[in-house]
Amino acid sequence: MKENFLFGWIVSHNNYEPNVCDSESIDWVRAIPFIALHLSCLLVLYVGFNWTAFITAAILYYSRLFFIGAFYHRYFSHKTFETNRFWQFIFALLSGTCVQRGPLWWASHHRQHHLVSDEPADAHSPVQHGFWWSHVGWFLSKKHYFYNEKRVRDLMRYPELIFLDRYDILMPFVLFVLLFFTGILLKVFVPTLNTGPLQMLVWGFCFSTIALFHTTVTINSLSHVIGKKRYLTKDNSRNNWLLALLTLGEGWHNNHHHYPATAKQGFMWWEIDITYYILKFMQKLGIIWNLKVVPKSVLNRNLIE
Repeated sequence: MKENFLFGWIVSHNNYEPNVCDSESIDWVRAIPFIALHLSCLLVLYVGFNWTAFITAAILYYSRLFFIGAFYHRYFSHKTFETNRFWQFIFALLSGTCVQRGPLWWASHHRQHHLVSDEPADAHSPVQHGFWWSHVGWFLSKKHYFYNEKRVRDLMRYPELIFLDRYDILMPFVLFVLLFFTGILLKVFVPTLNTGPLQMLVWGFCFSTIALFHTTVTINSLSHVIGKKRYLTKDNSRNNWLLALLTLGEGWHNNHHHYPATAKQGFMWWEIDITYYILKFMQKLGIIWNLKVVPKSVLNRNLIE
């Protein structure tokens, strides 16, 4: 048991047993790194503010926000565009830096969410389980630490994705090390910036990662409660323009639940969807293709406003 506690922080074994674990039970041992990451943000009181570190944090925040929305969500979960195996692997590597576990875990839970959205079996429905559980509790629970492999059989054909999912600590560690050595190089070769490794870690890794997490999960905790419904769906999904701006387009959540098969979540011209705009550019570069759009017949189906 002790070996599992310690080893579980490094290697993620998927012991999926939905009828054994209590969904209301948080795994406090596995939650230690998550809690420590939050507490580490207090080190800003020691390292202070630094423009170089702050800009680094902003770049990592927005780029990883795109990785989550474009790759973990719109590609791995919904396959709303196509790419080759090389780029698929690169997408998984980049998304892995977000510290939101592996691509199989993420896609499996999200696909499950769409199957039972706002029903009792929905792991992060605020309608069923309240704000805090849908925001963070489910993520730390014993039951939802694992995932249903049947939901992601298409992705499990790729051993490289299984590897990244099992060692989901790898890419956060790589990012951590890169920021540390970048801080050392800046301190040695550009001392006028007054930037060191600790500042790069506190701002670039800790602050940006925590901000990224809480922004991402607002789509779970708030987008099924606050906003407007354009379409009649089986759940309580809402469109929220503020969350859409904060998440680069993920906040058009009622649109998404109405028709999740499209890469475009802002259905109307005025619904800003920065993730989709970047994906369009990537398609022009030939990195991705067959970017799925919204059929005209879908736009006027099940309207309630």
